[in-house]
Amino acid sequence: MHYGYIGLGNLGAACAGCLLNDGFKVTVFDLNAKLADPLIAKGATLAASAEDLAASVDHVITCLPSPAVSERVLRNILPRMKKGASWVEMSTLGRDEVLKLGAVAAEAGVRMMELPVTGGVHLAYRGEITMLAGGDKDLYDLHYKAMQAMGNRIFHMGPLGSSSIIKVITNMLAFIHLKATSEALMLAKRGGLDLAQAHAAIAASSGNSFVHETEGALILNGSYDIAFNIDLALKDLGFALGFGKEFGVPLDLASMTNQTYIAAKAAYGGEAQSPMIAKLLEDLLSTDLRAPGFPARLE
Repeated sequence: MHYGYIGLGNLGAACAGCLLNDGFKVTVFDLNAKLADPLIAKGATLAASAEDLAASVDHVITCLPSPAVSERVLRNILPRMKKGASWVEMSTLGRDEVLKLGAVAAEAGVRMMELPVTGGVHLAYRGEITMLAGGDKDLYDLHYKAMQAMGNRIFHMGPLGSSSIIKVITNMLAFIHLKATSEALMLAKRGGLDLAQAHAAIAASSGNSFVHETEGALILNGSYDIAFNIDLALKDLGFALGFGKEFGVPLDLASMTNQTYIAAKAAYGGEAQSPMIAKLLEDLLSTDLRAPGFPARLE
Protein backbone atom coordinates (compact mmCIF):
# COMPACT_ATOMS: atom_id res chain seq x y z
CA MET A 1 0.00 0.00 0.00
CA HIS A 2 1.00 3.59 -0.57
CA TYR A 3 1.08 5.51 2.70
CA GLY A 4 1.20 9.23 3.25
CA TYR A 5 2.99 10.40 6.41
CA ILE A 6 2.31 13.88 7.78
CA GLY A 7 4.48 15.16 10.64
CA LEU A 8 8.20 14.43 10.54
CA GLY A 9 9.33 15.29 14.03
CA ASN A 10 11.47 12.87 16.02
CA LEU A 11 8.88 10.10 16.14
CA GLY A 12 7.30 10.69 12.75
CA ALA A 13 10.61 10.68 10.91
CA ALA A 14 11.61 7.45 12.63
CA CYS A 15 8.37 5.64 11.80
CA ALA A 16 8.20 6.89 8.22
CA GLY A 17 11.80 5.73 7.78
CA CYS A 18 10.88 2.25 9.01
CA LEU A 19 8.08 2.02 6.44
CA LEU A 20 10.57 2.90 3.72
CA ASN A 21 13.10 0.40 5.06
CA ASP A 22 10.44 -2.30 4.78
CA GLY A 23 9.70 -1.51 1.16
CA PHE A 24 6.50 0.53 1.49
CA LYS A 25 5.85 3.36 -0.91
CA VAL A 26 5.70 6.52 1.22
CA THR A 27 4.87 10.14 0.45
CA VAL A 28 5.71 12.61 3.23
CA PHE A 29 4.91 16.17 4.26
CA ASP A 30 5.95 18.53 7.03
CA LEU A 31 5.72 22.30 7.29
CA ASN A 32 9.52 22.17 7.70
CA ALA A 33 10.42 20.58 4.37
CA LYS A 34 14.04 20.05 5.42
CA LEU A 35 12.90 17.35 7.84
CA ALA A 36 11.99 15.24 4.80
CA ASP A 37 15.52 15.21 3.36
CA PRO A 38 16.72 11.98 5.06
CA LEU A 39 13.50 10.25 4.01
CA ILE A 40 13.77 11.45 0.43
CA ALA A 41 17.26 9.97 0.39
CA LYS A 42 15.64 6.64 1.30
CA GLY A 43 13.11 6.90 -1.52
CA ALA A 44 10.21 8.90 -0.11
CA THR A 45 8.32 11.41 -2.22
CA LEU A 46 7.81 14.90 -0.79
CA ALA A 47 4.32 16.35 -1.27
CA ALA A 48 3.81 20.08 -1.79
CA SER A 49 1.07 20.15 0.85
CA ALA A 50 -0.85 17.91 3.21
CA GLU A 51 -3.82 18.15 0.87
CA ASP A 52 -1.78 17.02 -2.15
CA LEU A 53 -0.40 14.13 -0.12
CA ALA A 54 -3.90 13.01 0.85
CA ALA A 55 -5.01 12.97 -2.78
CA SER A 56 -2.09 10.81 -3.91
CA VAL A 57 -1.96 7.97 -1.34
CA ASP A 58 -4.04 5.00 -0.25
CA HIS A 59 -3.97 5.82 3.48
CA VAL A 60 -2.76 8.72 5.61
CA ILE A 61 -0.73 8.52 8.83
CA THR A 62 -0.30 11.59 11.01
CA CYS A 63 2.06 12.24 13.90
CA LEU A 64 1.47 15.78 15.12
CA PRO A 65 2.28 17.89 18.19
CA SER A 66 -1.18 18.69 19.56
CA PRO A 67 -4.87 17.80 19.24
CA ALA A 68 -5.57 21.20 17.69
CA VAL A 69 -3.04 20.57 14.93
CA SER A 70 -4.42 17.08 14.36
CA GLU A 71 -7.93 18.45 13.91
CA ARG A 72 -6.80 21.21 11.57
CA VAL A 73 -4.81 18.82 9.39
CA LEU A 74 -7.64 16.28 9.34
CA ARG A 75 -10.23 18.80 8.22
CA ASN A 76 -7.87 20.00 5.48
CA ILE A 77 -7.12 16.55 4.08
CA LEU A 78 -10.52 14.87 4.33
CA PRO A 79 -11.93 16.42 1.12
CA ARG A 80 -8.91 15.15 -0.82
CA MET A 81 -8.64 11.61 0.52
CA LYS A 82 -9.42 8.73 -1.83
CA LYS A 83 -12.54 6.62 -1.46
CA GLY A 84 -11.81 3.77 0.94
CA ALA A 85 -8.82 5.56 2.47
CA SER A 86 -8.30 5.37 6.22
CA TRP A 87 -6.61 7.68 8.68
CA VAL A 88 -4.04 6.34 11.15
CA GLU A 89 -3.43 8.84 13.95
CA MET A 90 -0.16 8.31 15.86
CA SER A 91 -0.32 11.54 17.88
CA THR A 92 -1.09 11.33 21.60
CA LEU A 93 -4.69 12.52 21.98
CA GLY A 94 -7.20 12.42 24.80
CA ARG A 95 -9.98 9.84 24.47
CA ASP A 96 -12.64 12.51 23.90
CA GLU A 97 -10.53 14.02 21.13
CA VAL A 98 -10.07 10.62 19.50
CA LEU A 99 -13.81 10.00 19.50
CA LYS A 100 -14.55 13.50 18.24
CA LEU A 101 -12.07 13.31 15.37
CA GLY A 102 -13.12 9.77 14.54
CA ALA A 103 -16.66 11.06 14.10
CA VAL A 104 -15.44 13.95 11.92
CA ALA A 105 -13.59 11.48 9.70
CA ALA A 106 -16.58 9.11 9.54
CA GLU A 107 -18.84 11.91 8.31
CA ALA A 108 -16.50 12.24 5.33
CA GLY A 109 -16.46 8.48 4.74
CA VAL A 110 -12.99 7.94 6.24
CA ARG A 111 -12.32 5.41 8.99
CA MET A 112 -9.87 6.18 11.79
CA MET A 113 -7.45 3.97 13.66
CA GLU A 114 -5.59 5.45 16.63
CA LEU A 115 -2.00 4.26 16.95
CA PRO A 116 -0.09 5.90 19.80
CA VAL A 117 3.29 4.32 20.53
CA THR A 118 5.49 3.93 23.59
CA GLY A 119 9.09 3.01 24.34
CA GLY A 120 11.11 5.99 23.16
CA VAL A 121 12.29 7.51 19.89
CA HIS A 122 15.49 5.43 19.93
CA LEU A 123 13.36 2.27 19.63
CA ALA A 124 11.24 3.87 16.90
CA TYR A 125 14.34 4.35 14.73
CA ARG A 126 15.12 0.65 15.19
CA GLY A 127 11.57 -0.41 14.34
CA GLU A 128 11.18 -1.80 17.84
CA ILE A 129 8.69 0.56 19.42
CA THR A 130 5.48 -0.70 21.03
CA MET A 131 2.31 0.09 19.07
CA LEU A 132 -1.07 0.53 20.74
CA ALA A 133 -3.81 0.29 18.14
CA GLY A 134 -7.44 1.23 18.67
CA GLY A 135 -10.26 0.85 16.19
CA ASP A 136 -12.13 -1.78 14.20
CA LYS A 137 -10.41 -5.17 13.99
CA ASP A 138 -10.54 -5.28 10.18
CA LEU A 139 -8.76 -1.91 10.06
CA TYR A 140 -6.14 -3.25 12.47
CA ASP A 141 -5.67 -6.24 10.17
CA LEU A 142 -5.44 -4.00 7.11
CA HIS A 143 -2.56 -1.99 8.56
CA TYR A 144 -0.85 -4.83 10.46
CA LYS A 145 2.06 -5.18 8.02
CA ALA A 146 2.76 -1.46 8.26
CA MET A 147 2.66 -1.70 12.04
CA GLN A 148 5.09 -4.62 11.88
CA ALA A 149 7.46 -2.43 9.89
CA MET A 150 7.35 0.31 12.52
CA GLY A 151 7.21 -1.72 15.75
CA ASN A 152 7.90 -5.14 17.19
CA ARG A 153 5.21 -5.33 19.88
CA ILE A 154 1.72 -4.57 18.64
CA PHE A 155 -1.44 -4.56 20.74
CA HIS A 156 -5.03 -4.15 19.60
CA MET A 157 -6.50 -2.42 22.65
CA GLY A 158 -10.13 -2.38 21.47
CA PRO A 159 -12.43 0.21 19.86
CA LEU A 160 -11.51 3.83 19.24
CA GLY A 161 -10.59 5.56 22.48
CA SER A 162 -9.08 2.49 24.12
CA SER A 163 -5.53 3.23 23.03
CA SER A 164 -5.62 6.79 24.29
CA ILE A 165 -6.28 5.46 27.78
CA ILE A 166 -3.47 2.88 27.84
CA LYS A 167 -1.01 5.33 26.25
CA VAL A 168 -1.69 7.88 28.98
CA ILE A 169 -1.28 5.15 31.60
CA THR A 170 2.09 4.06 30.23
CA ASN A 171 3.35 7.64 30.02
CA MET A 172 2.11 8.39 33.53
CA LEU A 173 4.08 5.42 34.82
CA ALA A 174 7.18 6.52 32.91
CA PHE A 175 7.11 9.99 34.46
CA ILE A 176 6.60 8.55 37.96
CA HIS A 177 9.48 6.12 37.37
CA LEU A 178 11.67 9.00 36.19
CA LYS A 179 11.00 10.94 39.38
CA ALA A 180 11.74 7.79 41.40
CA THR A 181 15.01 7.01 39.64
CA SER A 182 16.13 10.64 40.04
CA GLU A 183 15.61 10.41 43.79
CA ALA A 184 17.27 6.98 43.95
CA LEU A 185 20.37 8.17 42.10
CA MET A 186 20.61 11.20 44.37
CA LEU A 187 20.42 8.96 47.42
CA ALA A 188 23.26 6.90 45.99
CA LYS A 189 25.38 9.96 45.24
CA ARG A 190 24.84 11.58 48.63
CA GLY A 191 25.49 8.22 50.25
CA GLY A 192 28.96 8.15 48.71
CA LEU A 193 28.35 5.39 46.18
CA ASP A 194 29.90 5.14 42.73
CA LEU A 195 27.01 6.20 40.49
CA ALA A 196 27.88 3.90 37.60
CA GLN A 197 27.93 0.94 39.94
CA ALA A 198 24.75 2.11 41.64
CA HIS A 199 22.97 2.42 38.29
CA ALA A 200 24.07 -1.09 37.32
CA ALA A 201 23.08 -2.54 40.68
CA ILE A 202 19.61 -1.00 40.50
CA ALA A 203 19.22 -2.31 36.95
CA ALA A 204 19.94 -5.80 38.25
CA SER A 205 17.54 -5.48 41.17
CA SER A 206 13.85 -5.69 41.94
CA GLY A 207 13.84 -1.87 41.86
CA ASN A 208 14.69 -1.73 38.17
CA SER A 209 12.55 -0.10 35.47
CA PHE A 210 12.84 0.55 31.75
CA VAL A 211 13.05 4.26 32.57
CA HIS A 212 15.91 3.71 35.02
CA GLU A 213 17.90 1.81 32.40
CA THR A 214 17.33 4.34 29.62
CA GLU A 215 16.56 7.83 30.92
CA GLY A 216 18.65 7.19 34.02
CA ALA A 217 21.65 6.78 31.75
CA LEU A 218 20.96 10.16 30.12
CA ILE A 219 20.77 11.81 33.55
CA LEU A 220 24.17 10.36 34.43
CA ASN A 221 25.57 11.66 31.14
CA GLY A 222 24.11 15.11 31.77
CA SER A 223 22.47 15.47 28.35
CA TYR A 224 18.96 14.53 29.58
CA ASP A 225 18.19 14.24 25.85
CA ILE A 226 15.34 11.76 25.44
CA ALA A 227 13.74 13.77 22.57
CA PHE A 228 10.62 14.37 24.68
CA ASN A 229 10.05 17.70 26.38
CA ILE A 230 8.46 18.95 29.58
CA ASP A 231 5.42 20.46 27.83
CA LEU A 232 4.59 17.07 26.31
CA ALA A 233 4.96 15.41 29.71
CA LEU A 234 2.60 17.94 31.28
CA LYS A 235 0.08 17.36 28.48
CA ASP A 236 0.09 13.61 29.11
CA LEU A 237 -0.04 13.98 32.89
CA GLY A 238 -3.03 16.28 32.43
CA PHE A 239 -4.79 13.53 30.48
CA ALA A 240 -3.98 11.02 33.25
CA LEU A 241 -5.30 13.27 36.00
CA GLY A 242 -8.42 13.87 33.95
CA PHE A 243 -9.01 10.12 33.66
CA GLY A 244 -8.45 9.84 37.42
CA LYS A 245 -11.30 12.27 38.04
CA GLU A 246 -13.55 10.63 35.45
CA PHE A 247 -13.00 7.07 36.66
CA GLY A 248 -12.87 7.92 40.37
CA VAL A 249 -9.27 6.81 40.89
CA PRO A 250 -7.03 8.81 43.28
CA LEU A 251 -3.69 9.36 41.55
CA ASP A 252 -1.43 10.53 44.35
CA LEU A 253 1.88 9.73 42.65
CA ALA A 254 0.78 11.21 39.33
CA SER A 255 -0.34 14.40 41.10
CA MET A 256 3.01 14.79 42.85
CA THR A 257 4.89 14.08 39.64
CA ASN A 258 2.78 16.66 37.81
CA GLN A 259 3.83 19.28 40.37
CA THR A 260 7.46 18.33 39.81
CA TYR A 261 7.06 18.90 36.08
CA ILE A 262 5.37 22.25 36.68
CA ALA A 263 8.39 23.26 38.77
CA ALA A 264 10.77 22.02 36.07
CA LYS A 265 8.94 24.05 33.43
CA ALA A 266 9.22 27.17 35.60
CA ALA A 267 12.94 26.53 36.04
CA TYR A 268 13.99 25.42 32.56
CA GLY A 269 11.10 26.09 30.16
CA GLY A 270 8.60 23.84 28.45
CA GLU A 271 11.01 22.89 25.66
CA ALA A 272 13.52 21.45 28.13
CA GLN A 273 13.96 17.69 28.11
CA SER A 274 11.66 15.63 30.32
CA PRO A 275 14.47 14.00 32.40
CA MET A 276 15.49 17.45 33.57
CA ILE A 277 13.20 16.95 36.54
CA ALA A 278 16.34 15.28 37.94
CA LYS A 279 18.17 18.59 37.56
CA LEU A 280 15.69 20.19 39.95
CA LEU A 281 17.06 17.90 42.65
CA GLU A 282 20.64 18.48 41.52
CA ASP A 283 20.18 22.25 41.71
CA LEU A 284 18.37 22.09 45.05
CA LEU A 285 21.16 20.06 46.65
CA SER A 286 24.08 21.52 44.66
CA THR A 287 24.99 17.95 43.78
CA ASP A 288 25.39 16.70 40.21
CA LEU A 289 24.54 13.20 39.08
CA ARG A 290 27.34 12.70 36.55
CA ALA A 291 29.18 9.46 35.90
CA PRO A 292 31.52 8.47 33.04
CA GLY A 293 30.63 6.03 30.29
CA PHE A 294 26.97 6.89 29.74
CA PRO A 295 25.53 7.99 26.35
CA ALA A 296 24.29 11.45 25.45
CA ARG A 297 21.47 9.88 23.43
CA LEU A 298 19.97 6.42 23.23
CA GLU A 299 20.70 4.40 20.11
